[in-house]
Amino acid sequence: MPHLLEIAGFLLGAPIGVCALGVFYQALGAAADLRRYPPPGRMVDIGGRRLHILESGKGHPTVVCEAGLPGSVLSWSQVQRELSRVVRVVSYDRAGLGWSEGGRGAEPRTAERIVEELHTLLDRAGIVGPYVLVGHSFGGLTTRLFAARYPDEVAALVLVDPVGPGEWSPLSERERRRLAGGAKLCRRAARLARVGLPRLVALAAHAGAHTLARLSVLFMSSGVVADGGTMIGPLTKLSARERAIVSRFWVQPKFYQTMAGQIEAMPESAAQVLRAGDRLEGKPVVVISAANTEPARLAEQMAIARLSSQGRLVVARGSGHWVQLEDPELVSGAVLGVIAQLGRVPAPSSGDPARPTIQ
Repeated sequence: MPHLLEIAGFLLGAPIGVCALGVFYQALGAAADLRRYPPPGRMVDIGGRRLHILESGKGHPTVVCEAGLPGSVLSWSQVQRELSRVVRVVSYDRAGLGWSEGGRGAEPRTAERIVEELHTLLDRAGIVGPYVLVGHSFGGLTTRLFAARYPDEVAALVLVDPVGPGEWSPLSERERRRLAGGAKLCRRAARLARVGLPRLVALAAHAGAHTLARLSVLFMSSGVVADGGTMIGPLTKLSARERAIVSRFWVQPKFYQTMAGQIEAMPESAAQVLRAGDRLEGKPVVVISAANTEPARLAEQMAIARLSSQGRLVVARGSGHWVQLEDPELVSGAVLGVIAQLGRVPAPSSGDPARPTIQ
């Protein structure tokens, strides 16, 4: 009997010990990441949490960049570097992403919540409008809602392959299941990240143990993610240091918690944009579509461009969804173009005048 109790105690204690070791490993790794890769910008308290904001350049109006669903300030590194030679540019990390603090107090991650956090961040950072808002993908929803909520503070919009609210509201049963599945996977990954498994996978991949890394990803996603290469392909456009930083972001529990929150709130975020309406008439608006945009999304993007008499749609020839990484000159040129329409800076002299444009 004592032997059986010892064996039972070992079997029960081993998983607890392994988890405790994993939590310790994750905490040590997170502290080391922060020392090695400190935030390049400022941490600003918006009430209950601090958000990371990165500012560069001078001049007015201020360009404010809003990233896509998993993005951070690094999503805009090339565009921000180019634009800051001419104007003031601000990018930031939404709560729970990049260097910004997250936590359950940041939920729900609806577009309305995100807009209010951004507005508070700009106010407390002392960054006044008018703003030229630049939003990528999911950021296309939040920037439109910002413009509807604060029309007097928004001078123009540039939307980079934006998500349209019609894609998520009303929601089909198929899309509802897809969202629920994606959120479930993110919640699972968050639990695993607390005990350091994604960090261990990243370490294995970096060490060259690609088979172990691939099998671990398959395990964490229940086989849904068969090839992670398509997810991280655009990262090859970043510098080696930026790629290393992104890999650190993706081993943090807060990243997966935030992704789950944003995914779960997608239908409500879309409904919020639709209820708010659009107040874009008279403002310069450029919508940039990826070369491979599906017809339904392209049609909605054309409709967005037509919300203003000064709106136009440009097709990014040869670029996928991450246009700002694959063709940053196109995005920078579009931003400088709308600023030129506002009479603030000369129109860019470079660029490709032969790019397809749909008025």
